[in-house]
Amino acid sequence: MVEYASKGVIQLRIMAVDYGDVRTGLAVSDLTGTIAGDAWVIEERNARLVAARILAEAQSREVSTVVLGNPKNMDGTLGPRAEKSAALAELLRAQGATVVLWDERRTTIDAHRILFDAGKNGRQRKKNVDAVAATLILEGYLASINN
Repeated sequence: MVEYASKGVIQLRIMAVDYGDVRTGLAVSDLTGTIAGDAWVIEERNARLVAARILAEAQSREVSTVVLGNPKNMDGTLGPRAEKSAALAELLRAQGATVVLWDERRTTIDAHRILFDAGKNGRQRKKNVDAVAATLILEGYLASINN
């Protein structure tokens, strides 16, 4: 659960997750919940192991809330990727995590564009796109709670 101080300042970090079949991007906020800090990628295919790694990272970084990207279709419907995210959310919740599903339409596309514009080649983009997408998810969520 997110804890608020008297002035509305978040006292624990928030982690965003861009869940993928092979790579999962993670990004963590600062303690005030105003900016995205560290971002990295974990490589794992098994959903239970992905959940365990997310939980371990969340615990070691004092994360209060996990914001999990919910990849809706452009028309707002839920497809197979959204079902996988919902299943991961349930695995995390079963271990006591507070999880928010967050609409992440276009984050991966935007992440590719950002990396392309930064001059990253295809291999460099592939290695980092999930971390950038997680950062975009985190920035969107932080903007929504700080408004």
